[in-house]
Amino acid sequence: MVSFNLVRPSQVARLLLVSGAIALSTMLPDAVRAQSTPGNTAANQDLRPLAQSNSILSIQAGQRLMSEASSAVSAQNYDLAVNKLQQARQVFNQLSNFYQQLAGSFTGIDNRIADSQRQQALQTAQLRDEATYQLALVHRAQNQPELAVPLLIQIVQSQQPTRELGQRAYRQLFELGFVDSPFPRSGAAPSGAPATPTPPPATTPTQPR
Repeated sequence: MVSFNLVRPSQVARLLLVSGAIALSTMLPDAVRAQSTPGNTAANQDLRPLAQSNSILSIQAGQRLMSEASSAVSAQNYDLAVNKLQQARQVFNQLSNFYQQLAGSFTGIDNRIADSQRQQALQTAQLRDEATYQLALVHRAQNQPELAVPLLIQIVQSQQPTRELGQRAYRQLFELGFVDSPFPRSGAAPSGAPATPTPPPATTPTQPR
């Protein structure tokens, strides 16, 4: 006698769901199925807007502006160089402010995130000061020392006179005749150099001038 295995209604429903899912997956576009595949390169790509290379509010954007400024200086197009460097300073200064604010918000809550944001703030503050120094040099090349002096003083304040960039900025002030005493003095070794530039305050964001 032949016996037949009866399939319960609940089992039929599950079978229909599984078969429907399989059929649906065959109808999906290749790009969608590729993104759903574990380990796929496209799935691992960072598609967040500010992570893209063409983002305005990013370190890459500021570095791109500095590179364009360097090309403008090589072509002796100083006005364009000034414009690009001012934009780069704006980008780096905003980034440093934002990262510093986030670091303050996460302090005591998640120190790992706070430390990461603080390092980002210091990195972008360093890039801001480097862009500021280049801008001061362009103003000096334009025979506009009155525009270079405030920028150089900002660098000395941020970097401190014991750091290499701070010393270079002070040396420019000395060469321009704004200060009379050279630093470091001959035979004197600087001591107690801070490890990092000074980031902007977290509570009162500053804008480059």
